[in-house]
Amino acid sequence: MRRYLTLIALALTGLYGQEVLNQGVAAFKSGNYQRAVELFQQEAAAHPNSVDAHLYLGTAYLSLWIPGARSPDNAANARSAEIEFRRVLELDANNTAALASLASLAYNAAAPLKGEEKDRKFDEAMDWYKRLAAVDPTNKEAPYSMGVIVWAKCYSAMMAARAAQHLRPEDPGPLASPQKEELRAQYSSMLEEGMTNLERALQLDPQYDDAMAYLNLLIRERAALRDTKAEWAADVAFANGWMKKTLDAKMQARGMSTAPPPPPPPPPPSGGGGGGSRTPMRVRVGGNVQAANIIQKVAPVYPELAKQARISGQVRFTVIIGKDGTVLNIQLVSGHPLLVAAARDAVKDWIYKPTLLNGNPVEVITQVDVNFTLSN
Repeated sequence: MRRYLTLIALALTGLYGQEVLNQGVAAFKSGNYQRAVELFQQEAAAHPNSVDAHLYLGTAYLSLWIPGARSPDNAANARSAEIEFRRVLELDANNTAALASLASLAYNAAAPLKGEEKDRKFDEAMDWYKRLAAVDPTNKEAPYSMGVIVWAKCYSAMMAARAAQHLRPEDPGPLASPQKEELRAQYSSMLEEGMTNLERALQLDPQYDDAMAYLNLLIRERAALRDTKAEWAADVAFANGWMKKTLDAKMQARGMSTAPPPPPPPPPPSGGGGGGSRTPMRVRVGGNVQAANIIQKVAPVYPELAKQARISGQVRFTVIIGKDGTVLNIQLVSGHPLLVAAARDAVKDWIYKPTLLNGNPVEVITQVDVNFTLSN
């Protein structure tokens, strides 16, 4: 996105602005997001029509934001990030980085919410992903994420209906009337749209195992709304086929990462310059290194439905650990949908030794892997 400037255009103001931008990038890379915000603010004020300045400023605000944390400062960071990304779209309506960031912001904001408020945020995220898919038809994460949102909106309602009918997750057959008809009217077209989007993601990447996993789950949700047990059985057999494809693809791709749901915000580009000597607010530490600092590790409870479906594997998160060693934020990177909730419930209660840098406690970004293994 950087503009190529001629030597004549490299006046003193331009050179200073580039240096400020470079310093902001360096501060961001070192984890000093507050300093990065200050520097990018200077650049955006000096060059209000600069796409780069507003995009980097929005990304820095987004890095300061912790989804689910309830504080005025945290809410302000989210609002500021949204303002900057919307400003980018005013300057460049088809900027895919801004569209992906706004979609990610809305999706993650929905996670701690409930009821209609949660659905409104999911709908907002869906709209951004639709715009992203229209601008970049080759982007597999956009249709994938739309499928994930459909599953998130349908799953809790389906589970509540099964509980109301005293059905266990493994009990065969569709739901009983009249709840089935009510749910069908509300979710049937949504499920079809979600499956179409996941199929689109698989057209773009036939080995997209996370898309296969969610397609399997949406087909099972559709099965619960069928009229007859024979129709239900046909859908379940179809879903089982996708489950097998998911496991086969994961085995083939073992050791390779899969795309996260939802996609993370874009990082600032590479750049030179100094970011100052302040202690960073947040540092990145390798997963194996940080694992040695765990002082309380809660084991996950293996989900019964995953056991019955013979689903095993690894769930991977990107985690932010607070200065006091508690887990502040958990973002999914990869993992089977039936295992994710159990893994997240365990990790949120982990406690680490505080990390010190230059004698000061700092937040840590690290990778956490939670393994689920079935016995023979």
